[in-house]
Amino acid sequence: MVLLSLFAIVFGVNLLPAFGPPTWSIIVFFELNHDLPIWALVAVAATASALGRLSLAYGARLFSGKLSKKMQANLEAAREAIQSRKHNVWIGLGLFALSPLPSGQLFMAVGLARIPLLSFTAAFFLGRTVSYTIYAFGARTLKQSDMGDIFAEGFTSPWGIALQIVMLAGLVALTRIDWAKRLGTKKP
Repeated sequence: MVLLSLFAIVFGVNLLPAFGPPTWSIIVFFELNHDLPIWALVAVAATASALGRLSLAYGARLFSGKLSKKMQANLEAAREAIQSRKHNVWIGLGLFALSPLPSGQLFMAVGLARIPLLSFTAAFFLGRTVSYTIYAFGARTLKQSDMGDIFAEGFTSPWGIALQIVMLAGLVALTRIDWAKRLGTKKP
């Protein structure tokens, strides 16, 4: 029942494009308050996180047809540029998936640009498995910490709020850039 609760919470949080609590904080909370094997904690959290972000990307994809023709053309050019340079994409995605940076806006951008989602999500899952394992093992050493302070800091940290706002602005900017012109390719 605890693992099902973990799955539901992590999945729901990862449906949010911004301003949700970071998944690592949920992992730390469950590690500190339940006696779960780390492998189960990480497997459930990484699976729920990946499925939540995949659902978010598909949801964004549903709205891509409602964007202006100019924005759609810009996203098409970005998609073509990304797909033509797969090696660089995997390196960048690997670094991003392992980092604690918010990923909601990235998945929305990928969904809007209609980039193939399954391999993207698989790479995200693998990266998050590594980072969540690190957080879970770290939580084992923090059994004396106050979880309320950790959650409050995540919601009220000026740096955390600023990062979410910058990531949302980046998502908007992505749709406004004339990628065909910037990359020297033909417009779709």
